[in-house]
Amino acid sequence: MLYLKHGIPAEDDVLMCTVTNVQYNSVFCSLDEYPGLSGMIHISEVTAGRIRNIREYVQEGRKVVCKVLRVDEERGHIDLSLRRTTEGQRRVKTAALKHELKAENLLAHIAKDLKVDLKEFYPVVMDAVTEHYEYLHEAFEAIVDDKFSFATTKLEKATAKRLDEIVKDRIKPKQVTVEGVIHLASFAENGVAKARDALVLARDAAQADVRYLGAGSWKVTVVAEEYKEAEKRLKAGVDAAEKAFKKAANSTFSFERIEAAKTTS
Repeated sequence: MLYLKHGIPAEDDVLMCTVTNVQYNSVFCSLDEYPGLSGMIHISEVTAGRIRNIREYVQEGRKVVCKVLRVDEERGHIDLSLRRTTEGQRRVKTAALKHELKAENLLAHIAKDLKVDLKEFYPVVMDAVTEHYEYLHEAFEAIVDDKFSFATTKLEKATAKRLDEIVKDRIKPKQVTVEGVIHLASFAENGVAKARDALVLARDAAQADVRYLGAGSWKVTVVAEEYKEAEKRLKAGVDAAEKAFKKAANSTFSFERIEAAKTTS
């Protein structure tokens, strides 16, 4: 991975680390984002409660997300904590570095296209990026959303233009998916036709995909660029279907969300 930081981390920073040595009451880690730097996790900072065997929690070579507790520049000591990181912080850090690796792979493709050396090209691009974003992938995502352009940076114009073009061509905009299930039941003579008409209205009003699940249930899937837009369209579809179907005698209509919104890119 090319993404690296310079200097030393600050207290409360959340870092990706690699366990290098496990001892009876302490764990030593290299700091993945700071080449040449290492830190220590005291046994009390591995997990809450009593630890009988520290190796049940950490092993050499394992990647762990830690919080920086203290930094002693004079002595060169960095104290880390494993237990003080939340599940959300671990998930965010892991995802950020995963996305960064994908962005670096794309940059490698761009460097090849421009016939330049990646190791020389990367710091030039990052110098332009870090004025606006911490990570390369954040800049790429902003380009796709038309919130950033390398043309506004100090990069050479032709290079900036090519970067913008390839990023937009290779990265799809983020999309939000919301889903739910419509349940229909009718004992009317025209119940089947009314159900069909209601589902067509739901599909058209929500601009959604409607699929039969069986036993009078249909899944409605709406994909949009923004969560509010997806929710608005889903509600419009469900409301249209409910209004139409309830006109049929001896009919029941219900709707349930089956999962929270999910984002894809």
